[in-house]
Amino acid sequence: MKLHIASEAAMEALGGKLAKAVSAGCSIYLSGPLGAGKTTLVRGFLCAMGHTGTTKSPTYTLVESYRLGAYEIHHFDLYRVNDPEELEYIGIRDYFAYDGVIYIVEWPERGGGVLPKADLKINILYDGTARKVSIKAGSVAGQVLLDRLK
Repeated sequence: MKLHIASEAAMEALGGKLAKAVSAGCSIYLSGPLGAGKTTLVRGFLCAMGHTGTTKSPTYTLVESYRLGAYEIHHFDLYRVNDPEELEYIGIRDYFAYDGVIYIVEWPERGGGVLPKADLKINILYDGTARKVSIKAGSVAGQVLLDRLK
């Protein structure tokens, strides 16, 4: 699925649409350059799930966790990770050991070999002041989620 996102509000709306389509136990990986809108998409996702506070990018903490209604959500930002083995120090395997949790990972390529396979892969690229968004399924569950987004 390929989309053209013209504004920050439209990126948040895409996050909201994703939240309405998601099911527990899925992992969503977000790739793209700095400032492309990954955290903006997550903000829209979390707001649609019922989050009312600010949405911080976990660039320094590496993970922000949320309990929203029936969902537990872990939002990772791996930008500052230099070696995937560093993820062992934050207990990455423990985070991914539970069924029914939603995982959102920014910069998943920095966790190569340590992170499990993504259900949904979202790539965001600059297109002038707009963004090109490509969404691909990485699993059967991801294909179900992608079909719900269409």
